[in-house]
Formats: sequence, structure tokens, C-alpha cells
Amino acid sequence: MEGKNVVAMARTGSGKTAAFLIPMLERLKTRIPKSGARALIFSPTRELAMQTLKFTKELAINTGLKAALILGGDKIEDQFAAIHESPDIIIATPGRFLHLVVEMDLKLSSIEYVVFDEADRLFEMGFQDQLQEVLNRLPTERQTLLFSATLPKILVDFVKLGVEEPVLIRLDVDLQISENLKTSYFLCRTDDKTAVLLYLLKNVVDLEKELTVVFLATKHHVEYMKDVLEKANIPCSYIYSSLDQMARTINIAKFRTKKVGILLVTDIAARGIDIPLLDNVINFNFPFKPKLFVHRVGRVARAGRSGRAFSLIAPDETPYLLDLHLFLGKSIKFAKPDMQDEDGVCGTVPQTVIDDEADLLHSWHERYFDLKSMLKVSRNAYQQYLKSRPAASSESIRRMKKFSFSTVEIHPIFNDDAELEKNKMLAKMKNYRPNTTIFELGPLAKTQANAVMREKRKMHSRFVKQAAEESQENESVEETKNTLVSADEDDLKSFNQNVTVKKVPAYLKKSAFRDDEHYLTYMSSEHYKEKGLGLESTFERQAADAVLDFTGDENKSMKKLKSIKKWDRKKKKFVQDNDNEKAKKMKTESGVWIPKTYKSDLYKKWQEKNKIRYQQNDNDENEGDFGKQRRIPRHFKGSQEKSNRPPRRELKTTEEIYKARSKKERLMDHQKNRNKRKPKEEMGNKKEKFMGRQKKKNQLKSNRQFGSRNFKSKQSSTGNRRRR
Repeated sequence: MEGKNVVAMARTGSGKTAAFLIPMLERLKTRIPKSGARALIFSPTRELAMQTLKFTKELAINTGLKAALILGGDKIEDQFAAIHESPDIIIATPGRFLHLVVEMDLKLSSIEYVVFDEADRLFEMGFQDQLQEVLNRLPTERQTLLFSATLPKILVDFVKLGVEEPVLIRLDVDLQISENLKTSYFLCRTDDKTAVLLYLLKNVVDLEKELTVVFLATKHHVEYMKDVLEKANIPCSYIYSSLDQMARTINIAKFRTKKVGILLVTDIAARGIDIPLLDNVINFNFPFKPKLFVHRVGRVARAGRSGRAFSLIAPDETPYLLDLHLFLGKSIKFAKPDMQDEDGVCGTVPQTVIDDEADLLHSWHERYFDLKSMLKVSRNAYQQYLKSRPAASSESIRRMKKFSFSTVEIHPIFNDDAELEKNKMLAKMKNYRPNTTIFELGPLAKTQANAVMREKRKMHSRFVKQAAEESQENESVEETKNTLVSADEDDLKSFNQNVTVKKVPAYLKKSAFRDDEHYLTYMSSEHYKEKGLGLESTFERQAADAVLDFTGDENKSMKKLKSIKKWDRKKKKFVQDNDNEKAKKMKTESGVWIPKTYKSDLYKKWQEKNKIRYQQNDNDENEGDFGKQRRIPRHFKGSQEKSNRPPRRELKTTEEIYKARSKKERLMDHQKNRNKRKPKEEMGNKKEKFMGRQKKKNQLKSNRQFGSRNFKSKQSSTGNRRRR
């Protein structure tokens, strides 16, 4: 409403459509016929654009404003006509709109209000070049609004280049995990995750009363898990990025109305979905970024409600778990024998639980061939996912390699008295290490070697104990006091450096002196907390904290993330190679490469066919940039201006018909006689015939011209007089 450029982060269903339509209607107020288009709204899909048009018509019903819909896949001739009607509001998809701009050579200087709806999806679908070219053609004095569920880095770069002094507004974005959220972490093998998930859905989650969202890596995992849950008689719905929009809407509606209690999603598909009454979140694949974890679990335990987050962690995902706890400033609570089911406990899964569900899955794979084939596809997709997944921090990888997970107890959620005693006995048998060596057993017990080993053990016991204590200190994850919630990337890097500092030797600690009463530190003890809770003044700092990139959920989108680079001799650096990026493209005045198909003769052909002249006046005050179609009613056709070129007649006259027939006859005669030698007599006869036909033709012309035989006789008499 204040006319500022805005970048707003809001989930789907939070009312963002009305948030940009109401200020737009307030600014445009009423229709001005000769002003051209004044508002431009970009949508990533046809369905969203049509929905926006519907809301626009409902809100602007009494304003007289006219809106036009420009979508890919529709007839471009109808869109030419819509632009000629000079609408006030244009709702379009970027590709087709840029096609019209280039084809019709439109000027966009009258645009004063621009909206990028679902901006993250616009860039995800590859519209960056089209949006950049349109932005370069727009006037500088305009108001730009970008609405997005997330804030990828490519969107931040686009805003920095094309939007002046943007204001970042974050709606319903959780910067911290809710206090009412209870997290649980289960250590298991990658192949056992499906069995653990089935156990949780059957025995831990209440499917009739609670809503649960399961996050998976790729769309192939979603399809495989859907088939598994159907075999287990567990109703569920699913969504992924390439799913049809109608099926996507139906599946989300089933979940919201509690017809099904489980929703299988990928990160890129679940972005922007707002489900207010969510109870549980299950991370089948642990998120590779702490912000992504907060983004997932931030959907539950809102508005005073309680919720739970379950995470299945494979051995290769443990460094990401450590990164998460360093980001949150918490320590990892590994399960202990007498520990209760508390928040943040990390434990293992009993083998008996895994075996029961694994046997059931194995029988299904043997019985159903389609399920077995989907398992193979999901495994291949997981290998592609691992290639595109960013690596954890090197420090977390180093520390987790040294940690011994064999000492971690079973998670308290699986506690059973009989099962607990059984596992304790098995653990003791597994971890049993005798104190005696080979030199102290059997007949060697009374030899001198036995006495030497006893003396050695007695002398080295102190060093063995000290080494065990040091290894235990290295394995334990220390709790950090600084909560880096909204800090920028530099702060996060410095925080990781603080973690990697080696332990100060004891002799240096004794020599160090600090007077607690008079010593002044160079920063406050609450420095990171104050900075995290403070409001940053610049857009760059806010955007750096809000940036969150997602990996694709299928092979095509994963390959887009791979930056294939080649050496550029002119720039003297590696640049990205997009496989014939400039092939079949043309360079615009602003330097952006667009497809050559955008510039064709479709518009000129449409103009010639409909006899419509597209006017663009030099005076922008009198005539809009989109021109004006000269639409003249039928009863005023007499005042229509005559064009220099008369319209082409569709009906032929008698002269034109006779001329065409005679031409056809001459052509046929020529084809018959061109390979034959003709005598002079025949040539003379042919000449006489031709002259006779020409004479008849002249007579017909004179008859049609004067209309009767009387005029013909008068004409012949006057001709004879002239000859005399």
C-alpha cells in the first residue's frame, strides 16, 4: 500500500493472492481506455493464473477494470486480439508473454505494478531468462512484488539485480523449533528404514486421530512407499513435483479433510503447502541442511499445539545430525539403559522389530513383481540423490567417524521389559573382552611370560585408563551456548571454527590469568543471542538467513543442479556450460538470450488476415503503449478511413474467370506441342486461331462495357468514320 518493493515469504493458503490484488486495485482504481496495461502478474502454471484471474474479477467487479489472460498452449491469435483491446491488468505465464512482447514489439512503459506469484517455482521451472528480459523492458518507476514460499539463492540474486531497495517480509516462518515439539532420532541401516517406518505407523502414530507427513528423497521413493502402504492396508495420499495439478489438489484435499492420515511428499513438492493442524513429521531421509530440518518440523506444534518429529538416520547421515545440533546449540542425547522417552533422544532400533517388518516386506517383494521393480527403481534414484546431496561439514564428518555407535542403547520408545533384558544380555555377550592375554591361559599360566604380562598390565593400566577417557571426550558432543538462529553465513563459519579449536593443555590453563572483576572482553557474552534476535537493516542480511535451496525429486531436476563448467579463454575463468546455450537463440538489446522462435511473422500474418492496423503513438499521454484497435460499428462504416491498399476481393469477375481459362488453355496447348516440329502452315493456323480468340475477347469486353447491341453498332459506326 505504501508503494515499496516487497519480497514476501508466505505459504500457500495464507492469503497472499488478496495481499497483492487489493493494493493493485487501490492503485489502479478505475479503467482508463487509452492508458494501456498498468498491472502485470506472472504465474508459474496455467491453473494458478486462471485462479488469479477468477479472484481478480471477483474483487474488481465494480471498478470497470479489464483483465487479460495470456497462457502458453492457447491460440496466439486470440491473445493478439486481447492485447489490442488494451487491458488494464495482464495475468500471464512468462514464456508466452515474452513471446508476445517480442513478436508484437510491445513497449511496456505504462506498467506500474508488477507481481511475481510463486517466484521460487518460476525460477525452478527455468523462466529466469524470460523474467530477466521482461524486467529489463519494464520502466524503472514501478512497484515490484515477489511472493514465494521459500527463498532460493537464485531468487535473491535476481532481486538484487532488478529490484531497488526491496523489503523482506517473512510470514509464518519458524526461526526456531517450537518448545512443544518433541524430536526423536532412530539410528538404523538404509535398507531397514522401510521396516522401521511401517512399525512407527502401525504402533506409534495414531492414524485415526493424527495427521502425519512423511518426507522422502525422490518421487520414486514416494511411489514405492505408496505401494507398500497400500499392501499394508494403510490409507495415504502423495504429492511430488511432476504430479498433475488436479491430482495434487485432490490428494491435498483428502489429507486436509482427514480422509487419509498420511501424506507422502518430497521437499520440493511440499514447499508452500500450509496444513495448520499437523501432528507428526517423519523424516525418512534426514535433511542435509539444518534450515531444511527447521523448515520441515516447523509445520507441527504451532499455535500452542504439541507435535512430534521422528527422524530415521543412516550411518552416512550422522554428520548432518551433528550439524543440526550445532546449529540449534544443543547436545545430542544418546539413549541410556534407564532413560525415558524424552525430547531429542537418539537411539537404535531393536533387531526384532526390524526382522518382523522385514520378513513381511520380503514376502511382498516375492509375491508382487511391480513392488519389486519399484524397489529397484527407488534404489537407483537414491544413488542419484546421493550425488546431488551436499556434503556435511568436514569437522562433523571427522568427529562422527571417531564415534562408536555400538555403545548407543535402544531408543526408549521401543522399551519393553523382556525385550530390554534380552538386549542387555546380547550386548554384554557382544562387548565382552577378557582381561587376560594368550600368555596367561592354559599351561603358560605358571611361566615367566605370565609374570611379565602382569607387571606390564600393572604399569600401563594408568595410561590405558587415560586414553579411554580422552576417546570418550572426543566422542561426546559438547553443548554450545550460542544459538545461531538468524545469523548470517560468516557467523556460521566462525561458529564452526570455534568447534574445531583443540583442547588447551593443562599447563597453559594454569599460567593464564584473568581478573573477573576488571577484565573487559571484546564482545558481550550475549553477542550471538542479541544478533540472532535483532532485526537486520539490509535486505542482503535478511536474505542470507532466509536462503534455502532444495534438491530435485527426479533425475531431470537433479541434473539441473550439477554445474558443468568449462574454461572461458576471454574471461579467464571457469563458466557454466549448458550444452549449446546459444544454439537456436537470439540476443536481445539487454543482452539476454531468448529462443529464436519468439520472433516470427505470426503477428504480421494475423494483421493482414484481419485487416487490423496496430498503432503506437509517440505521445504516450494520448495513446497507450499497447496501441488501440480501431473498432468501428457497422452503422458508422461510412466514416472509416480508406487504407492505401484496398482489401482483396474473394469473388472473381467474368473477365478474371475468362483470363484464367484462356491462360490454362494456352498452357495445355504449349505442353502438347513443345516437343513436336510444327510446319509453317500449322504455325500460321495457330496464329489465326489465337488472333480469333483475341478478337472474340475484345468483343466480349466491349459488350460488357456498353451493355447492349445498340451501343455496339454505334461504336462500330464511329470507328469507321475515324478510319476514313
